[in-house]
Amino acid sequence: MSDLGHVLILAGGLSPEREVSLRSGARLRDALREAGVDADTADADAGLIPAVTADPPSAVFPAIHGASGEDGSIQEILTLLGVPYVGALPDACRFAFDKPAAKAVVRAAGLATPRSVTLPKETFHDLGAGAVLDRIVATLGLPLFVKPARGGSALGATLVSAAEDLPGAMISCFAYGDTALIEECVLGTEVAVGVIDLGRGPGPLPAVEIRPLAGGYDYAARYTPGQTEFHIPARLTPAESKAAAAAAVTAHRALGLRDMSRTDLIVAAGEPYFLEVNVAPGMTETSTLPMALDAAGRSLGTVCRDLLSQAAGRGT
Repeated sequence: MSDLGHVLILAGGLSPEREVSLRSGARLRDALREAGVDADTADADAGLIPAVTADPPSAVFPAIHGASGEDGSIQEILTLLGVPYVGALPDACRFAFDKPAAKAVVRAAGLATPRSVTLPKETFHDLGAGAVLDRIVATLGLPLFVKPARGGSALGATLVSAAEDLPGAMISCFAYGDTALIEECVLGTEVAVGVIDLGRGPGPLPAVEIRPLAGGYDYAARYTPGQTEFHIPARLTPAESKAAAAAAVTAHRALGLRDMSRTDLIVAAGEPYFLEVNVAPGMTETSTLPMALDAAGRSLGTVCRDLLSQAAGRGT
């Protein structure tokens, strides 16, 4: 057994991504146990603080997706409890989870990102939805991609190819959040690039190319085996692969992340365009970060064990 001691994986939560988080937590627990780690899972509910206070774990691995797990909230609680944990500090989580804010930060760091408009629901109500949407189409053109400014797993996200479909996409978006991010849809190769830092600086994993077999890379395509084709390494030129890897590391550094992250990109005309970054990447059987680790010849359980050991060593 590992000398790490008992560790805790947080999975579940109350966001719409709860079921995915539970699957991530179970797979991570099993992988860690195979690596010789005494690992258990716990939900982020009213029993968490008493349980951690009564029996503090050596370290915690947050695997809660969506709000509370990625917006810095659970990281604040773990900091208050004085429990070491894997992943970014609360402030960095907040910036990364807010897609428009993350886009602004990485753009300042030199990365390309699709042109976009960010507007709260109230703006459409106060100024007239039709007039606002007409101006968005006139400015950004078509196709567009509409998604909540905060959230993940493509919930509330819609590809819009025709102007008449934009109002419906906005309604779907606002079902998952009060602010919409409307981006020009850059056409190219969609890739996910994981980044791992085990104390020698952030290093990229092989890019995973994502090719949904029908429609877009929506919630079902992400988590239903057989609905998406993955290519590892991605079918990019050597120069494109190098640029995508550099973009993921730049995003990780610019946003002040630590330990691990996953950056989603579109590679078009040889240039990677930043879409978003995830501070608690999925660990399910269809998640790209475990695929990339496997392609790199690295064990999920061993890498996560080492991340936990690193967290325990630094204290918080």
